[in-house]
Amino acid sequence: MWKLLQFIQKNLVWSVPACMVAGIVVGALINPAPLKALIIPLTFLMVYPMMVNLQLQEVLSGGDTKVQLVTQLINFAVVPFFAFGMGQIFFADQPLVALGLLLASLLPTSGMTISWTGFAQGNVSAAVKMTVIGLILGSVATPFYAKGLMGAVVDIPLGDIFRQILVIVFLPMVLGLATRVALIRTVGADKYHKNLKQKFPAFSTLGVLGVVFVAMALKARDIVGNPGILLSFLLPLALLYAGNFLLSTLVGKLLFKRGDAIALVYGTVMRNLSIALAIAMTSFGREQGSEIALIIAMAYIIQVQAAAWYVRFSDRIFGAPVATLGSRTT
Repeated sequence: MWKLLQFIQKNLVWSVPACMVAGIVVGALINPAPLKALIIPLTFLMVYPMMVNLQLQEVLSGGDTKVQLVTQLINFAVVPFFAFGMGQIFFADQPLVALGLLLASLLPTSGMTISWTGFAQGNVSAAVKMTVIGLILGSVATPFYAKGLMGAVVDIPLGDIFRQILVIVFLPMVLGLATRVALIRTVGADKYHKNLKQKFPAFSTLGVLGVVFVAMALKARDIVGNPGILLSFLLPLALLYAGNFLLSTLVGKLLFKRGDAIALVYGTVMRNLSIALAIAMTSFGREQGSEIALIIAMAYIIQVQAAAWYVRFSDRIFGAPVATLGSRTT
């Protein structure tokens, strides 16, 4: 079972589209309305496991203030407005889709920020801190950005979004912290880090795939009636990620050494699409929520592929790690 879960987790670029297709097929053949009852439990399954491994204590460690400040400046002063502009260009007559693009941009970093930074031999400690700070700031800021930028064309349920963020972000965060402490006390830190820690993200992936399946099923008949709708999301998403990678790479090369630069790139380009999906599906009505979720689900495909390719080119962009040249890694 674990091998299957790990395979699914490592192959999101295929497993997400597979669940999208399955959801469309099921939603086209049967009445998908009862599936809406699964949204809350699937959302909890998606968010809670990732919170178990969230290292809140890392925020208190110092030594990388500059890269943290620049990262969050890009995350909240540049990327949301870039995404908003892309939404106005490509989805001027589809405000809910534009809102989905904005939601995806407002929740920076995910557990994969840390993983990809490690794969590229960047500053993992800085990436951990970016993940925690970005999650907290994004959760607080998202309702205000959504209301300020899209409130004129979409009814933004500000109170509902705040309540759902408390339920799907901060409650799992507290429970995740309590779970990690309890596990370490019960089985010991060594066993937790060696045997248990890596299992939680696999459960989170199941939640992601479940929510994607439900979102597609709820919109299946609209998609079957207009199958090009999903393909129309690929170009704006590709441009959004390409612009983000380009900006972060240039800033990283100009201002930071290799390790911090790579952490900055993954700390500003990777988005917490799981929580964006959760907000879309729980804070808006059935029809609106599933329409908002469509473009967020498509973003998984672009994000995973782009992150993987960037690892391959990181040495060419920033130079090889110092460790490979006979010294310790920067």
